[in-house]
Amino acid sequence: MQYLPIFIDIKDRQCLLVGGGDVAARKATLLLNAGAKVEVLAPVLGAALSREHQNGRITYTNRGYESSDLTDCCLAISATDDRELNAKVATDAKALGIPVNVVDSPELCSFIIPSIVDRSPVMVAVSSSGASPVLARLLRARLETLIPASYGQLATLVQGFRDRVKARFSTSNKRRLFWEDVLQGPIAELLFAGKAEAARAALDNAITGTADSRYDQGEVYLVGAGPGDPDLLSFRALRLMQRADVVLYDRLVSAEILNLARRDAQRIYVGKQRAYHSMRQEEINDTLVRFAQQGKRVLRLKGGDPFIFGRGGEEIDTLAAQGIPFQVVPGITAASGCAAYAGIPLTHRDYSQSCVFVTGHQREGKLDLNWEMLSQPGQTVVCYMGLSGLPTLCQQLIAHGMPPQTPAALIEQGTTQHQRVFAATIATLPGIIGGADVHAPTLIIIGEVVRLHEKLAWFHPQADTDAKALI
Repeated sequence: MQYLPIFIDIKDRQCLLVGGGDVAARKATLLLNAGAKVEVLAPVLGAALSREHQNGRITYTNRGYESSDLTDCCLAISATDDRELNAKVATDAKALGIPVNVVDSPELCSFIIPSIVDRSPVMVAVSSSGASPVLARLLRARLETLIPASYGQLATLVQGFRDRVKARFSTSNKRRLFWEDVLQGPIAELLFAGKAEAARAALDNAITGTADSRYDQGEVYLVGAGPGDPDLLSFRALRLMQRADVVLYDRLVSAEILNLARRDAQRIYVGKQRAYHSMRQEEINDTLVRFAQQGKRVLRLKGGDPFIFGRGGEEIDTLAAQGIPFQVVPGITAASGCAAYAGIPLTHRDYSQSCVFVTGHQREGKLDLNWEMLSQPGQTVVCYMGLSGLPTLCQQLIAHGMPPQTPAALIEQGTTQHQRVFAATIATLPGIIGGADVHAPTLIIIGEVVRLHEKLAWFHPQADTDAKALI
């Protein structure tokens, strides 16, 4: 982060505003709305600030800025067209440890005023760190449509019950779970419908009627994170990721996706790669059970889809045997996600009438697949985890009757900005990959549909362009 987002209490405190124009007037409005005492310094006041002065809402001094004006101020804003004056205000304020903002000059600022969505007491602030104020305003406009005005009323409602809830539930985790039920359930909906008294009565009943033991039992969320692009997550996945107390995540879960989980959740890496497992599958299963029995909401975040070469079935089998509640959220599997981003339809009535998923994971150095079935015409073969076994895969397919000129493609880091697509044939692909610096995760697609890649490819990160040039 370039800036630490904070909210400052300036109610009844002195703030200095240098400048008398329209920009200064907008800053004065923000300060006044936060309850500040605003002193304005300017040779001339514009119409907006003149009205505020006449109404007694601001103090106005008709002269230029002096360093002593910062005495007893908690915050300063300079909004003039004089760059030298703005720089002096910034230098003086920083020397005194006073937060200072200079309009349209982020390099002079110690803080930046964000675009604000005001649902008091709920406040949402959006900043581009000074890079693009217009973008911040556009994001704020979008948030305005997503956050109902009644959210402020909801915050006020629950504020009056916090002490009772704290006394009612024995741990902070149980209190959080209770409030999540309230804020995402029927009580909130009553308030949103304008039935404030009914919502208050329902909340009172919920506090009295909810047993502390209700939150003793945790739950596990088995969530597919998709092939890499965070935009491919489902709404349900995002919602559960924000509720989790503990996150167990795989090697194929990108940092961008992991950052969408609840910020204060405990994170545990349980990734696997060839010849190395940070945690054995049995340990993962036991860890899920242990945290759930502690009353935690546990997120098991897996690349792709949990039930397609993801061992999700083994994990929920253990949970079911231990009586642990769980939910499963499907994810976009690598086959469909990577193929779509590479412009390769997995099926096409002119080229392929079926599709087969196999794993290229080798056991004891051997790749044991049903080669005769995979070598049949009119189908697409998709191989997961096949990078190390690619030469064997192609050799065996040719040995079992698949024509050497059959199109084949390897997709590296599909759906991400680092995606590269290597398109060739089963006879030539191993040699091409052997001469390139390719790393997992990869996906291999074999079949006539690969011919459509050059025509249908629509996703063009720079890395993909470089790969085509290499080939």
